[in-house]
Amino acid sequence: MALWNIDTAHAQANFSARHMMVTTVRGSFTKITGTINFDPANPAAASVEAVIDTTSMASTGNDQRDGHLKSPDFLDVEKFPTITFKSTKVEPNKDGTQAKITGDLTIKDVTKLVTFEAELLGQGKTPFGTTVAGFSGKTKINREDFGLTWNMALETGGWLVGKDINIELDVEAVLATEAAPA
Repeated sequence: MALWNIDTAHAQANFSARHMMVTTVRGSFTKITGTINFDPANPAAASVEAVIDTTSMASTGNDQRDGHLKSPDFLDVEKFPTITFKSTKVEPNKDGTQAKITGDLTIKDVTKLVTFEAELLGQGKTPFGTTVAGFSGKTKINREDFGLTWNMALETGGWLVGKDINIELDVEAVLATEAAPA
């Protein structure tokens, strides 16, 4: 099993949610660290551990909204500076390029089992001599399951912030160690 380190400079976690029931607001986190244990010959034995620095939330297009998302009403980044994911099961497709990765997602000290639809995008050598691999993954969570319950009722019915949060990850990982041949 090869160990791959997530390259923070080439990793991003994007999120989106409905706003006022009529549009979608998007944002991202730019500091992701972690490891991926992966062997293309045995993808079912893979594992993933990732940490998102919540203070690295990039602009959603509105400074006031960014501040609100970082506040105790939502992520409370001063008290909870990270979001973590640790896989518990990997179910690859037949060719091993796609998988369902199930694991524990922790937001604000609330841990729930979630499943990411993941894909191996490719791997190769960089001009600098390192070996890299690209991965993507996506899932949808109910933010209220993680204690992110702030909202406002709309005069016309419905809510200011949708419950469903779409999460998409794009990660480049650098090969750290290869498994010794058996």
